[in-house]
Amino acid sequence: MGPRMRRGRSWDRAMICALVLGGCASFTPSPDYDAMMHRMMAASFRGEGIAGVDRLQQDAANAACSEAQGVSAAVGASIQRAALNAVRWPSDGQFIGDWREGERLAQSGRGMTWTDKSTASDANGGGCYNCHELTAREIAYGTLGPSLYRYGKLRGVTDPSSAPSKAVIDYTWAKLWNAKSSNACSGMPRFGAAGLLNEVQLKHLMALLLDPNSPVNQ
Repeated sequence: MGPRMRRGRSWDRAMICALVLGGCASFTPSPDYDAMMHRMMAASFRGEGIAGVDRLQQDAANAACSEAQGVSAAVGASIQRAALNAVRWPSDGQFIGDWREGERLAQSGRGMTWTDKSTASDANGGGCYNCHELTAREIAYGTLGPSLYRYGKLRGVTDPSSAPSKAVIDYTWAKLWNAKSSNACSGMPRFGAAGLLNEVQLKHLMALLLDPNSPVNQ
């Protein structure tokens, strides 16, 4: 066997070793990024006052909506159905409160922070203007959510003698109680379901949206 043949076979063996090693490297398990993220979150936050680290724990609906690929139509429908079935309707059958109190709640973003003394819902605001336009005179509002200006008027509340339909009332209450009842991955606070606002406060927000005398409907 000549020197050229020996060199050729040595090169072949070297290539085979390199390919084998490369193949082994390609089967190295990828990092568990979910576990890494959870460890990072756990190490980055601590409880303070009424704000505990339990807030980092997602329920099944939020966990599903956090998946990079999103939720399938079937999963989304399941989330909406479960949220709607869990809505707690007004205990006295009355849905509409005082729109003036509703406006006050809409303007207030207070509550549930670590400096607050209590988790009582009656100490919380709705913070509605953080995400929505509500009245024509408001000059500062968020645009993360759709405009709610003329919310009731666009749904049939055109004057003091008119009233919203049962379908509109039920939809609006369910949306305030748990926005996932109509949008599986909504980022809107689940005011009723999460105990952020109580029944009376929700009635006031209903009035803000649906009372014909509310500035929302002017």
